[in-house]
Amino acid sequence: MKDILEYTDYRQYIADYYADRKAKTAFSWQEFAKTAGFSSPVYLKYVSEGRFNLSAEAAVRTAQAMHLADYEREFFVEMVKFDHAKNDDEKRAAFSKMVSIAESRKAKIVDGESFRFFEDWKNPVLRELAPAMPGAKPLAMAHACRPEVSAAEVSDALSFLVKADLLKKDKDGNYAQTDKVVTTGPMEFTPLAVRGLHRQMGEFALDAIENVPQDERHFSGLTLGITREAYEKIVQRIAEFRKDIIAIATSETATEEVYRLNVQFFPMTKKSVNKG
Repeated sequence: MKDILEYTDYRQYIADYYADRKAKTAFSWQEFAKTAGFSSPVYLKYVSEGRFNLSAEAAVRTAQAMHLADYEREFFVEMVKFDHAKNDDEKRAAFSKMVSIAESRKAKIVDGESFRFFEDWKNPVLRELAPAMPGAKPLAMAHACRPEVSAAEVSDALSFLVKADLLKKDKDGNYAQTDKVVTTGPMEFTPLAVRGLHRQMGEFALDAIENVPQDERHFSGLTLGITREAYEKIVQRIAEFRKDIIAIATSETATEEVYRLNVQFFPMTKKSVNKG
């Protein structure tokens, strides 16, 4: 079966472990559960199907029953933590630890690079800024950022962007974007980071209201009473609008300033508003 670092779902790992053992020996769910210290012979079968969960202590026992040790056991436990996390902070901490464990073993987690890209606002900003400042040192880029950051933070972000093949650096120290596109992906991990990025950018937008001259920023809004059908049509139009904005921005190769566009469309009432 695949190495554990190729997994992000602990339930799937349990199912694959059982299938692999079953194909080679007279292995049973009962034997598996007994080895892990469960009284129910089908407990781990139900866990693999999503019907039961593993506690933190049970996760360690199950890892030991699968003969996982050191980084493998630690990685399995973090997968369990991620699956059972109650909020974004807990999920982010668990997934970050999974990425760290994988990187320590020179491995990559599916969706890991996209997660790291969207986790910090400096990554998308510097991916646009660095190519627009040929020959600039990290300190100069740091001073150009709003809000201002340290040169060390810029260096770390640039190193990640190059390693992730999102920027390329020539022999003269100049940066250029690669053709690689960063997407949110189909998995749960990257959208988790994107939610954090939206929070960061929302805070910067509030700051811009007071600290950016009005002729350098644009804020507008609408409050609308709509149906679900209208909502879906508006969301589709927003998607088309974003494509138009990208086309305008990419029609010119020069960059004078890095801007952020937040498109926010959210309810201000509850669905029960018409249920009198």
